[in-house]
Amino acid sequence: MGKFIGEYTAKIDDKGRVVFPSPLKAQATEPDLRFVIKKALWGACLEMYTFAEWERQSEEINSTLNPLKEKDVIFWRAYTRGRAIVEPDGKLGRISIPKTLLESIGAGKELVFCGSDHKIEIWGKEQFEKSTLTNEEFISLTESLFEK
Repeated sequence: MGKFIGEYTAKIDDKGRVVFPSPLKAQATEPDLRFVIKKALWGACLEMYTFAEWERQSEEINSTLNPLKEKDVIFWRAYTRGRAIVEPDGKLGRISIPKTLLESIGAGKELVFCGSDHKIEIWGKEQFEKSTLTNEEFISLTESLFEK
């Protein structure tokens, strides 16, 4: 499993392709460079996982579900909807992100790839800038999470 660190901006071309940042590509530890992209549950961003990490998480979540319970089936259906597999092309390292996924995050002409340990978040540049906490907000959030 790769650990992804860093923030990188990339432009979307007219065909919806974007050059996958080479520093993030270098941080992927699996030889299989396929990634799974899906809309994040919280936040106006996409989540990008190595294929191996996606399989690991999916198996972990699915193992807690009962295929005979309606809620579990409905959850799994929603969880697995709207995913895409992307793989950087060999020439320029471009990936094609489906238009529906880009629209779901309000992406304009630029994206921000943000390493977040086991996943990469993909944000429209404007949304990414809006989502940034001030130092005071971060301190307050930290204190509320770690109060004893």
